[in-house]
Amino acid sequence: MKLTRLCKRRAAAQEMIDIGAVRVNQRPCKASSDVKAGSVIEIAYAARVLKIEVTCADETILRRTSAGHYNVIEEINAAPDVRPW
Repeated sequence: MKLTRLCKRRAAAQEMIDIGAVRVNQRPCKASSDVKAGSVIEIAYAARVLKIEVTCADETILRRTSAGHYNVIEEINAAPDVRPW
């Protein structure tokens, strides 16, 4: 999440994973989960849920460039007081 700029800090990404706000292929994930091209990731932010499809999972390419490594499938606005999972 940090390399694709979906989350600003690594610690924030870890916290989101720990509380269950990140899912990979409709399953809760761990920080060590492998993400491959074609994987669908759902991220629950405070006011929205973002569903993306990974197009590039090569870490060396992610470190060099900042855009075009995922496609947004769906973005849903959510009430901030309701947890989406």
